[in-house]
Amino acid sequence: MANISGIMDGIRRIMWQDTGLNGDAQRLEQLGWMLFLKIFSDKDKELELLDEKYKSPIPKKYHWVKEKGNWAGDDEGITGDKLLEFVDRRLFPALRNIDLSVGNGRAYIVREVFEGNNNYMKSGINIRKVLNKLNEIDFNVAKDRHAFGELYESILKDLQSAGKSGEFYTPRAVTQFITDMVNPKPGEVIYDPACGTGGFLTCAVEKLKAQAKNIEKRQAILKNVRGSEYKPLPYLLATTNLILHDIEVPNIKFEDALSREYISYREKDRVDVILANPPFGGIVANSYENNFPQTFRTKESADLFLILMIHLLKQGGRAGIVLPDGSLTGDGIKQRVRQRLLEECNLHTIIRLPNSVFQPYANVSTNLLFFEKGKPTKNIWYYEHQLPEGQKAYNKTRPIKIEELNPIKEWWNNRKEGDQSWKVNVKSIIERNYDLDIKNPTKQEKVIEYNSVELLSLLEQSFDKSNKILAALRKAKG
Repeated sequence: MANISGIMDGIRRIMWQDTGLNGDAQRLEQLGWMLFLKIFSDKDKELELLDEKYKSPIPKKYHWVKEKGNWAGDDEGITGDKLLEFVDRRLFPALRNIDLSVGNGRAYIVREVFEGNNNYMKSGINIRKVLNKLNEIDFNVAKDRHAFGELYESILKDLQSAGKSGEFYTPRAVTQFITDMVNPKPGEVIYDPACGTGGFLTCAVEKLKAQAKNIEKRQAILKNVRGSEYKPLPYLLATTNLILHDIEVPNIKFEDALSREYISYREKDRVDVILANPPFGGIVANSYENNFPQTFRTKESADLFLILMIHLLKQGGRAGIVLPDGSLTGDGIKQRVRQRLLEECNLHTIIRLPNSVFQPYANVSTNLLFFEKGKPTKNIWYYEHQLPEGQKAYNKTRPIKIEELNPIKEWWNNRKEGDQSWKVNVKSIIERNYDLDIKNPTKQEKVIEYNSVELLSLLEQSFDKSNKILAALRKAKG
């Protein structure tokens, strides 16, 4: 089995030497398209063996194959200026204009990936070195393929320090917990309208694969896993990751889910399950808020995504999503959005997380909301997740771990009020103008009431203490 960690370290060192790469975001985009092409080509070889009629959508001269004379797969192949010219002037133009006429879904994916990404490296020698490093991995070898989890996590950790790229990363523990609690089933359509690097989608895929009885059934149910992502780098990473999770043609649209008119959705567009961490704190682009009814138009992306997700769920559909504290409170449009949620859905659970879960790129308090469409909310259960004992905050080296959430899983099916959990009736929430930002009552300061006799006694004690202090001060001066 290839040493994935060692290969990644080697690629980083090579890329740091290239003058064309400016910062982590460009380095990750560069690695992204190279890794995608390697994985895609390895998958093509597997499909050709399984189906003699299958033909790769990538023309042979641009394919990544391990044979003499090949531009990528041959470790002794072209290098220097010749390789740089091939990548910039032949490879990218060819794959951006790949033939779609045969209706091959995999061809469409290739075009989308290469239309949205670029070659930043300026040294053909360095490109050759990176290609050779990637040639050490064979994604058709089971052990190498499974080891991609390590590689993928390494990329996601790099995303955390890549500036705004960090917005696409949801901690693995969070995606796994939400997926486990919503529990998607075979035959259900699962959707993430802001899928980022595909964390929720891959968790759903693994959940469904574990329930599939055979390979044929597995392929059928995996087609129901869908996503949307409008930024090139996370779209590329999500697509690559799903290919490695046995989805031949990932059903991810390269689009902003907010770009479609709200009224254009029909019953056929609705889904059974939504798993998502919609972008929050951002401003909606391209005036997409005008695609929504007047009463819900806002520039706050998280609020528009919440309205969209409520709309997209089928009757009886389930959702598990991440939202910041800011979406739980506020008046005007925010209040109307929450009212729609409580009236059309049973918002049965809110898990309150510490504000450091999404560090280092976001230091805001977040919540996990679980709801089912079709019945109005009657009661909401809250659970406050606390940091491990002795730990002041989560960070890059000490992130939240899935086992830390096991107490919530144990509580989930046998709910009782306690130091970390409490239940709120919807009537009291309506009285609060649909404000959902309800703190743990066990941590509220208790208001102590005194009768008149007790108050007089406390005043006498206070005066007596003051008189003693004044007497001491006079004596000191005297």
